[in-house]
Amino acid sequence: MESIHILVVEDDPAINQLLCTIASDAGYDCRPAFSGSEAALLAEQYSYDLILLDLMLPGLTGEEFIARLRKGKTMPVIVLSAKAGTEDRVNVLKLGADDFIPKPFENAEVLARMEAQLRRYKKFSSAAEASVLTWGDLSLDRESVAVTVSGKEINLTAREFEILALLMSHPKKVFTREQIYQRVWGEEYMGDDNTVNVHVSNLRSKLGKAGEGEYIKTVWGIGFKMGDMEG
Repeated sequence: MESIHILVVEDDPAINQLLCTIASDAGYDCRPAFSGSEAALLAEQYSYDLILLDLMLPGLTGEEFIARLRKGKTMPVIVLSAKAGTEDRVNVLKLGADDFIPKPFENAEVLARMEAQLRRYKKFSSAAEASVLTWGDLSLDRESVAVTVSGKEINLTAREFEILALLMSHPKKVFTREQIYQRVWGEEYMGDDNTVNVHVSNLRSKLGKAGEGEYIKTVWGIGFKMGDMEG
């Protein structure tokens, strides 16, 4: 069985050790990093399947690390932070984080969220899901986990990729926020969560900067679908 590699970025040695223990006890290979700068170097040198990330770090901050990482990497990032206000959560999601767990955390919840992220990431990067979806000049390759607009590759987070793949799989269908959340996050939708809006907005912005069309259309009062162009 192929090993799953986890990078834990946390400057508090005790918390770092705890997170590594949670990962190791579940059978994952874990590497600790104690600063944003160290984590950035490790992320460039090695391949990881998931990153657990604190925000308040020496060197690069967690936010700066995410911004740098997302220039070329798509693996899921789970932020664990005492900065648990709504604005903090929204900001890191906009930057490219895939999940947010406030401190103090429950060990079982951390593991459950790790496993959920890994299932989705492996599903969409697996050759078993290999297929290319196109819509106008937009192309999504599930096997290589790549998205291009007019041949230009767009860097998306794992979550953004999953949302786009869902919409492109049924381009004429309007997906409600609840449907997107349940399909992509795999959790019950609570109704007042802004997470889907943030991710769709971020995805739409990235696609809009690369091309001319309206790739994702908001159907007011219902949800989202692919834009009105020929696929």
